[in-house]
Amino acid sequence: MKILKLLRTSTFQLAIMYMVLFASSVFILMGFIYWATAGYMSNQTDETVEAEIIGLAEQYQRQGLNGLISVIRERVARDPNGKAIYLFTARDFIKLAGNIDKWPEGGDVQEGWLNFNLSPELGWHKEQIHPARARVFIVPGGLRLLVGRDVSEFMAVKQLVERAINFGMAITFALAMIGGIMMSRSTARRVELINSASQRIMTGNLSLRIPDRGTNDEFDQLARNLNEMLDRIVTLMEGIKHVSDNIAHDLRTPLTRLRNQLESTMMKVERQSDREQVAEAVAEADQLLATFNALLRIARLEMGGRVANFTSFNLSELVSDAAELYEAVAEDKNQKFELSIEENLTITGDKDLLFQTLTNLVDNAIKYTPEGGAVSLQLRKTKEHALIEVNDSGIGIPEDELDKVFGRFYRVAKSRSLPGNGLGLSLVNAVIEMHQGKITLTNNLPGLRVEIKLPQHVSIPEKELKTA
Repeated sequence: MKILKLLRTSTFQLAIMYMVLFASSVFILMGFIYWATAGYMSNQTDETVEAEIIGLAEQYQRQGLNGLISVIRERVARDPNGKAIYLFTARDFIKLAGNIDKWPEGGDVQEGWLNFNLSPELGWHKEQIHPARARVFIVPGGLRLLVGRDVSEFMAVKQLVERAINFGMAITFALAMIGGIMMSRSTARRVELINSASQRIMTGNLSLRIPDRGTNDEFDQLARNLNEMLDRIVTLMEGIKHVSDNIAHDLRTPLTRLRNQLESTMMKVERQSDREQVAEAVAEADQLLATFNALLRIARLEMGGRVANFTSFNLSELVSDAAELYEAVAEDKNQKFELSIEENLTITGDKDLLFQTLTNLVDNAIKYTPEGGAVSLQLRKTKEHALIEVNDSGIGIPEDELDKVFGRFYRVAKSRSLPGNGLGLSLVNAVIEMHQGKITLTNNLPGLRVEIKLPQHVSIPEKELKTA
């Protein structure tokens, strides 16, 4: 899988393009060397044969037929084991002179040149079969003269050059491939390091930063720019949180006084209509106080201020209490309430916060499910986690908004007509993160499915735990 992933990287594709360009350049260079070397040796052989034919023709013109035969015999006698090939025959191919006995048959004839193999059957003095190249010259009177050369050395050099080119190309491709993979792996590791850090940051670990190697290359520059951007984003986010938290903290006290004054006023008002208006104002003040209190609770949770309240408790009993509390509410809306609890499941955590979280989710499920619908609450155990599921058949959440509802004050458009402040799921998410758990929202079609995965043992210092 890693190799396939590497092959799909743009770095490896760029390395392949470079490899093809480099190999093409090497191929052209070696092709030129082959053409120059083989072509030069071939031309030298042909020119040598042509020169010998011209010399023999001049001897024939001066001395006639007997003189030509004498010259050929003299050359053969002078160098009997040489590479020159001579055969002078009559009309019926009977040998008159030369160092081979038979006229070669089945050779390749190209533009007056005859390519054939020398063998002992032709009367050649060597036992091995050698390639030869010769020119045929017709002497007046129907006589035939064959003049050529043993080109075995030329063919050996040609094959050597061809093998060198083949091995050179293979080595070039292999080295280019190895270099491309090494360069791609090095670059891919740097990119993967940035991607891995970015993914962990996107999951909520905003304190994490992308490491650099200190080489001051483009990757280090990119890492520094991203880290500076993250620092700026964190500063802005903390500023926004502090503003909302300070507003909630500063306004909670005067709002509480206002609410108490309204309640005192309501007790003194005699007219029923006026009392109802004041009661509505008290309810609005209670809603505002609940919003501010929720903001402050979220802030405290995100700062980790409740870890000291962690205890070991029976989660099965907690879920059962929440179900008992809301089962009657579901019956009032003519809803089917299903409960499935695995007994004696114990975890470590803040019992009160988890109870608030659970009741918040069950309350939402009942509130957003119409009459005649269904709500279910389940608790089961895995090897290391406790799984809580809250399912309903209500209005659900659009797929593209499932991750947005955990933001503060975010509300789905079709739920704005119902009471709420958009902080419930933000508070739930903060509690779950404090317990090192995970919450997942998926659509039931219709309705919503909420799954909470809580570790049975939270990794916090033992000195901060209380025993139940």
